[in-house]
Amino acid sequence: MAVTPVAADRDYPQMIAQIDHVEPAPRRVRATFGGEQIFGTTRARYVWEWPYYPQYYIPADDIDPRFLVDEHHEQHLRQGTARRHGLRACSLDHPGTVRVFGDDAIDGVAGTARFDWDALDAWYEEDEQVFVHPRNPYVRVDALRSHRHVRASLDGVTLAETTTPVLVFETGLPTRYYFDRTDVAFSHLVPAGTQTACPYKGVTSGYWSVRTGDKVRDDHQDLAWAYDYPTRQLQPIAGLIAFYNEKIDLDVDGLRLPRARTHFFR
Repeated sequence: MAVTPVAADRDYPQMIAQIDHVEPAPRRVRATFGGEQIFGTTRARYVWEWPYYPQYYIPADDIDPRFLVDEHHEQHLRQGTARRHGLRACSLDHPGTVRVFGDDAIDGVAGTARFDWDALDAWYEEDEQVFVHPRNPYVRVDALRSHRHVRASLDGVTLAETTTPVLVFETGLPTRYYFDRTDVAFSHLVPAGTQTACPYKGVTSGYWSVRTGDKVRDDHQDLAWAYDYPTRQLQPIAGLIAFYNEKIDLDVDGLRLPRARTHFFR
């Protein structure tokens, strides 16, 4: 029996930012809660709390103080001492979701506030809503049409095969291979109710688990997804199906790719 050759262990660039790296954000950043604009600023800071992407830290002077509730509690965090606040707008309360940093904080963080992302109803960069976290200025995401021969399988069962994939190259992640729906074996896919969002692609429109036997195994849940209405920058993937490289087998031009190890699956 012929052995499928295996590609190199990793063929994509890693993230380069260090933890607690701080940079100015040139975009206008706004956020809303309870129908109110909580802040609007052109002086936000990117702060990398871990290597994969930054968070926005907002100058305290650019926050509407009517919506902050001082909880009179100090926290000694890695970036410095922060005073904990809650959010209140109309009849809505989100306690403990804002940290305002004092003068002892690291350079670029003193005098700023860090909001829990999900505590706010919506975040905007300029006039476009952004999901999950800020777009990393050191990340590039490209969706390119290709004629590579790509096969996705699991437990020896072919899930999809095509010679016209769309390849998504995203800094810090393995290449994602998107298949036209006519090239996908939906007899092995079971619709799931999961929905996720991505700052670069938008909100998913569908998720599927994989069934290779009589039932779906626990480790075969939520392995495929689609964006029917992606952001305009990722329009080539609209309606296509991708699989997690971390959990399935991918053969590209006859070469078996190693299963990737990412922060999505350890």
